Amino acid sequence: MKEKIIEDYLRDQVKAMGGKAYKFVSPGNAGVPDRLVCLPAGKVLFVELKGTGKKSTPLQTKRQIELTMLDQKVFVVDSKERVDLLIAHCKELMAQ
Repeated sequence: MKEKIIEDYLRDQVKAMGGKAYKFVSPGNAGVPDRLVCLPAGKVLFVELKGTGKKSTPLQTKRQIELTMLDQKVFVVDSKERVDLLIAHCKELMAQ
């Protein structure tokens, strides 16, 4: 499945739960995750989207590790099924 289809699905699912999935661009910082997901109750996470079966580049992996080291939640999603799992996790986060 193409990344764009998965990205649109993520955006729509986050919106349906009252959140925003902002396209994340950080000039001068290549490799940052594609989306910054802001959820009700102040929960925030980063999502790197990939076409089905695709992997993060070494630079993307480096950025994901940097964010994780800052106690940020970072997810790599490559299918609608993974989006569904992420949404389930988000609902758990919002309930905390």
